[in-house]
Amino acid sequence: MNVFKNMLHELSVGRENPDGADQGFLASYFPDLLDQPMFHPPANGTKLQGTYRLPLGYQMDASYYYLKLRWSIPCGPNSVITFPSAPWFKPWYWWSWPVLPLGLSWHEQRRENLGYSSEIPVVLIQAVLYIGVIAVTRLAKPTLNKMCYNRRMEKNTMFLLSVLRVVAAWSILAAYTIPFFIIPRTVHPLLGWPLYLLGSFALSSIVINIFLFHPITVLTTWFGFIGALLVMAFPWYLNGFVRALAVFAYAFCCAPLIWASLVKTMSSLQVLIERDAFRLGEPSQNAEFTKLY
Repeated sequence: MNVFKNMLHELSVGRENPDGADQGFLASYFPDLLDQPMFHPPANGTKLQGTYRLPLGYQMDASYYYLKLRWSIPCGPNSVITFPSAPWFKPWYWWSWPVLPLGLSWHEQRRENLGYSSEIPVVLIQAVLYIGVIAVTRLAKPTLNKMCYNRRMEKNTMFLLSVLRVVAAWSILAAYTIPFFIIPRTVHPLLGWPLYLLGSFALSSIVINIFLFHPITVLTTWFGFIGALLVMAFPWYLNGFVRALAVFAYAFCCAPLIWASLVKTMSSLQVLIERDAFRLGEPSQNAEFTKLY
């Protein structure tokens, strides 16, 4: 405790730090650490005196696991595992798995020690809400708000098409992003990902119902997410390099399909407007035909 309090004091007074981070501070505070002997638990249970260095297995960098998808260095039950990664890909966030496979191990420790009592009620409320949205959209008749315009006014028709394309694109984007941001961040991945897929499916069904899209064109991205999760969570890769190649190959093959579905979705709006414009023009054409004959 005396050493710890002194370390806090040195931090407060601005001790010289080679790199400005925790490792530089520790190296400057314990300058003779590398000259100390390696720690090995004594066989007879005696108490050791002095300062020792811990072997590498006591503090494991997760990178040692991701390279081979197994621990290349012995990792015992007393090890401290660190996760050096981007802030948004820490293991306590539900979306970090299966991007980072060790996320499930981290959540297993949390389940045993803390649990998820604060997240479960929110998850259940969202799940019930999404199921209700799916049920309502299934029962509702597909309708598109008809906008009255003159078929002969080509500029208004093109403006309407541009507006609908922008609104439809943003609606599809919202269907896939809104569920992501409202799910509790620290929920278990096996709850977070199904809830996200359920929410994006529910909101996509609203978009399909309003704009009369073909379901497959809008849900291609949804199926793409499921495929990506299965590829990343596949448990029998030889090593992390093969896994990365498999994910890259899947993304390379899936991206054209998603782009084609988006193009087809936008083109279906033009067909819908032209069809509605033709229907709106029929009564006037019939009236002219009656006058002539």
